[in-house]
Amino acid sequence: MSKRLKFFLNHLLLSFLAALLVVGLVFFIWYPLPLAQAAGVMHIFLMMLAIDVIVGPILGLLVYKEGKKTLKFDLSVIIVIQIAALCYGVFSIEQGRPVWIAYNVDRFELVRKNEIITENIDQALPQYQKNSWFKPKLVGVEFAQDKLQRENDMFAEALGGISIAQKPERYVEFTKALPQIKKRAIQLKELEQFNNREQVREVLAKYPQATGYVPLKANAVDMTVLVSKEKGEVIKIVDLRPWK
Repeated sequence: MSKRLKFFLNHLLLSFLAALLVVGLVFFIWYPLPLAQAAGVMHIFLMMLAIDVIVGPILGLLVYKEGKKTLKFDLSVIIVIQIAALCYGVFSIEQGRPVWIAYNVDRFELVRKNEIITENIDQALPQYQKNSWFKPKLVGVEFAQDKLQRENDMFAEALGGISIAQKPERYVEFTKALPQIKKRAIQLKELEQFNNREQVREVLAKYPQATGYVPLKANAVDMTVLVSKEKGEVIKIVDLRPWK
């Protein structure tokens, strides 16, 4: 085996192992399925993966030539660019990862790290002032007690698209949202209006304990949160459309 081919295979193997680590981080910790689709991270991830696993090793193969004076420099530049692209990709994905799944009135909202409004973060309860490094956490949302502030919140959402679910100072324990979830949960049969009937039945068959659902509003694709209407507890987030 030539040194050129050996370098290419080693480079490809190391790139593949790095990609596997990122896959585990993204899809099992930061964006547990189906939240990767809901948050629209797939295109960024695939682009990063292509650069790391395909472009980097191929460029190394193309420039590798035994006896070339600038070989070490050329390969070093390629590897540095590859690592920089990987780090930038991971950073971008981390910034957009969902950190809270907030129940607000009659729906859940997927709140990403870069969407959180930290202007009044010091007014939030201590457990909501910092984001978890792991999967997003369930939380309830409470309206402001002050009438003027409630009106300002309404204007902010209507005119600027800013939801109170983006404001940690409005977060409360998820258990406080259970009565509202039990009251507002929608009958499962309604899902057949927005999805293929067979697909709905196939998904629901996996979660027989689910007796209702609540929409999950996300920035890319809205999902469905299966719940127990009797207890208000969350069963599973599934890849079904909750509305048109």
